[in-house]
Amino acid sequence: MILKGFKEKSNKKYLNKLLSEREVNVTESGVESLGVILNIDEFNDFESFVKLADFIKVRPNKLKVIAFSESKKDDLNSWNECFNPNDFGWNGAIKNVELQSFLNNSFDVLVSYYKKEVLELKLITAASKSKFKIGILHSDERLNDLIIKTDVNEFEVFKNEIFRYLTILNKIKNE
Repeated sequence: MILKGFKEKSNKKYLNKLLSEREVNVTESGVESLGVILNIDEFNDFESFVKLADFIKVRPNKLKVIAFSESKKDDLNSWNECFNPNDFGWNGAIKNVELQSFLNNSFDVLVSYYKKEVLELKLITAASKSKFKIGILHSDERLNDLIIKTDVNEFEVFKNEIFRYLTILNKIKNE
């Protein structure tokens, strides 16, 4: 139990280090790839993100969704890539190969779709090499470049706001 506390503290320290070293670099390059970090304990509709990708004109092969659950359930195998707290080691070390592959991918836009304060989700968002990060968690403003304050269940509002802001930022063309 004590080791778990030390592990959590080392991961928080690593998270703060990542966030303090982060450089925000917003360019006008278009959106061609989309990564999604999803807490399936809060929202589990994968199809919504396929529709979002289509809405902002991202091809299906350029969409990558990873799911997180705080519990290790057997029914999560329906997801291609699902991870849990056991996939993290000390100092932010990633034990899951698929998760590390996701982090190494430099998406044009990363969507962090979770409201709940979960250290592992925040670590993944911070460690991602994505160029532009969008999220709904507003407790730590250092995580995302754009925060859309909606509820997890208001996906249509979230989708429309993403489209609006990406159009304003010249990342997608309103055609």
